[in-house]
Formats: sequence, C-alpha cells, structure tokens
Amino acid sequence: MTTSVRRAGPADVPAVTALLVDALSRDPVAEWLVPDADNRADVLHRLLAVDVDHAIETGYVDVAGYWSAVAVWRRHDLDTQRWTLGDYHQSTFAGRVAPRFGELNAAVRSYRSDAPHHWLSWLAVQPGYGWPVADELLRQHHQVVDRTGHPVYAVVTTEGARDLLCQHGYRPDLPLHLPSGPRLWPLRRIGRPIRSSSSG
Repeated sequence: MTTSVRRAGPADVPAVTALLVDALSRDPVAEWLVPDADNRADVLHRLLAVDVDHAIETGYVDVAGYWSAVAVWRRHDLDTQRWTLGDYHQSTFAGRVAPRFGELNAAVRSYRSDAPHHWLSWLAVQPGYGWPVADELLRQHHQVVDRTGHPVYAVVTTEGARDLLCQHGYRPDLPLHLPSGPRLWPLRRIGRPIRSSSSG
C-alpha cells in the first residue's frame, strides 16, 4: 500500500503537534513522564509545539496522507544545534515532572552519536491506524539521507515502532531503562554511501 507523503510547513505546527499529542497520550513513556493523566496532554502539547516548530525550521517533518502518521527528523551535523528543548523549556513547560524529562534526555543522549547523522525524533501513528501507514514516511526520508551516506539513529518507546523500523533496515541495540520506568528501544540504520559513477 502506497501512502502519499508531504513535507509539513510552519502553518502545520498546530496540526502536527495535535497529532503527536493524541498519539503519545497513551504511550508508556509518556505515562511515565507525566503520571497525571489529566495534565499529560497539556504538558506534552507545550513541549512538542516548541520542538515541532524548531524541527520544521531546521529539519524535516513529514506527514502521511489524511494525517494518519507523522515523522519528525533532525539532521545532526558537527555545526548544528543538537537539542532545542533545554533546561529552561523543561522547567517552564513540564513543571514538577521536569526531572523525568531530564532523565529521558540523559538516556537518549547516552545512545546518540557525536558523528554526523540523521535522528528520528518522533514517529507517531494516529489511534485507529496501524504502524504500516508510516512505511512511506520512512522510505521517502531514507532516500534523502542515503544521498548523504549518513546513518540514522532512533530511540522508540513501543515494540510496534521497533518492529516497523527493523523492517526498514534498522538494527536494534540493547534496551535503555528509565529509572523505575519503561524500556526504550534504541536502533541504528547504517549509512549507505552513494557510489560515484566514476568509481570502479
């Protein structure tokens, strides 16, 4: 099944943010980050709106047809800003649960490479759809990143997302463990340098 994909623009920040919040509100890591279900969507919305806006400006945000899925990609070069949500954003928007966001970021940073790469920040599917609707999001961005020869890294929060990435050539590493919380699954897709036509 082929799904149409388009690149999100600045006007799409509210819709992309709403899709992510809706998809993540029942995610096991989101539940650990913000145990209060009544407050979870509000905290996620405030943090994700900043992150999505920055990603649209400096990275790639792709949306599957009918807003069924979204993928947020960042390009990590040696001269690019690595993380837009610093301590100020976390303490301001997350409030009392800011330390848990700090623990999540520390776990993710322990896996992220210092070498140039692309990073899959978010991969979310609307409730009611299955993970396969995100297939074309992955395929199209892999065509982009393969022109650079860079690897792609990701840390996902569900077995469904992990299994989908494995089908697209990602290799899982040992799970990361949050303090008294759920597991995270880190994965890496190796770089695939493009051979020049003049090479033997």
